[in-house]
Amino acid sequence: MAASEFQKKALTFIAVFVVMAAILAALPLVETWLQTEFLPQFGLHFTLGSSWDLTSESADMTKATYVGLFANFFHVLKIILWMILIISAVRFLTYLIFLAALRNSGQSEISSLLRTVLSMVFYIVAFFIIFQTQYPGVNLGAIFTGSAILGIVVGLALQETLGNLFAGIALQADQPFQVGDVVTIPNRGMGVVETVSWRGVKIRTFQNKLLIISNSVLGKESIEVAPKGNLNASSVRFNTEYSDSPARTAQIVREAVRQAENVSHKLRPNVRIRDLGAYAIDWEVKYWLDDFTKLNDTDALVRRNIWYAFQRDKITFAYPTQTLHIQDKSEEVELEDKVNLIAERLNGVPIFAPLSEEETERLALAARSRIFANGESIVRAGNEGNSMFIIVRGHVRVQVVENGVSKIVNTLGENDFFGEMSLLTGEKRTATVVAEDETEVLRIEKSALKPIFENNPGVVETIGQIVAERRLGLAAATEHSDQTSAEKTRGVLTSIRRFFGLK
Repeated sequence: MAASEFQKKALTFIAVFVVMAAILAALPLVETWLQTEFLPQFGLHFTLGSSWDLTSESADMTKATYVGLFANFFHVLKIILWMILIISAVRFLTYLIFLAALRNSGQSEISSLLRTVLSMVFYIVAFFIIFQTQYPGVNLGAIFTGSAILGIVVGLALQETLGNLFAGIALQADQPFQVGDVVTIPNRGMGVVETVSWRGVKIRTFQNKLLIISNSVLGKESIEVAPKGNLNASSVRFNTEYSDSPARTAQIVREAVRQAENVSHKLRPNVRIRDLGAYAIDWEVKYWLDDFTKLNDTDALVRRNIWYAFQRDKITFAYPTQTLHIQDKSEEVELEDKVNLIAERLNGVPIFAPLSEEETERLALAARSRIFANGESIVRAGNEGNSMFIIVRGHVRVQVVENGVSKIVNTLGENDFFGEMSLLTGEKRTATVVAEDETEVLRIEKSALKPIFENNPGVVETIGQIVAERRLGLAAATEHSDQTSAEKTRGVLTSIRRFFGLK
């Protein structure tokens, strides 16, 4: 398409150039023939080598008038022909220049305003030069000086028009937006740029109305531009009740937004908590659009997808409410059930196997539930510790640093535990444990275990032996250990007694 258009313009320019050049070359021959062959038959004789100057014998007022008409005709004709030649050349050259600029900049469309202004400057300069060659005796400076008052009057009358023109030139030089971009102008509207001319800009609003703003007004406004072909972002706000899990809500909303048409898959939607309000968690989801001109339709589709996702997954939109909490009489029964569930989990931990049912129940009463969001660190390597954790739901990853690089050495899930050596001996954490998704853990602290050890010293021996055997097993699986089982047990027991202050 571009190649055929270029060929068409090139052929047109060549044809015009050849025709105009031929006519201009032929005009002196025509003038010579008229002066030497045709007009002398009517008593008009011209001086040799002069341009339409009569000889003294044939010069009179009437003949001079006719000759002046001939001379002016040829001067005006030459001016017209030269201007046609200049106009065709300037148009073709500006086409080539802007075609190269378009290819280098990668823009899809460029307004003709700048091209028109530059062409007019060339035309005016060329006209004055050609006019001066044909009428060398005319003083153009005097004409301009005499018309200064007229120029002032015209300038005042065209003040608004000239303001639009120069503002349009400034806009074209800066090019803050192109045809097809979405622009927002405060207190005026938002829409897609359709045309940019010397007078103003036409914007098609999202209500399919045409907004026309003059360049002089537009140059004074703050304009927000969403470039065509760029990944422009939009956001939708919503809220949920405090009883709904933030991690689960973010995951559901992110997936619902990704399913909406026109939402780009190049960037991941960003779901974040804006505020913890008086009655709700306030959310904002930010996403990027493939086509920003469909902003309103896409926003509506995103809101619809979020609503349906909440209905499917039983997440509740919050309303302004006041909640009255009434203590349930069956709370003791619920507490008993909760303790029994925790006791069952404790029974699944090998180091608590020696505890009696009563001791396990006491430990369950002291256990505390903790919930961590995905990406949160539950424990950090090198920190002091006096507690251990049992995973109720979710998953965690165990990380260590080797040669300055973080490395995942294990992944734990429901009913797995970690941190037992910090609980029993007070050792510093040897690894960092990070929640992979929303994770609930039971925290067992030193203060809960100490009374049990003090009342039942025999259980310390058994637990110490279990821990020593576990550590020997780990050492055998990873590296050679010179310690025997008895030596390891004695070392662990000494650390436990020292940490808990036991004799």
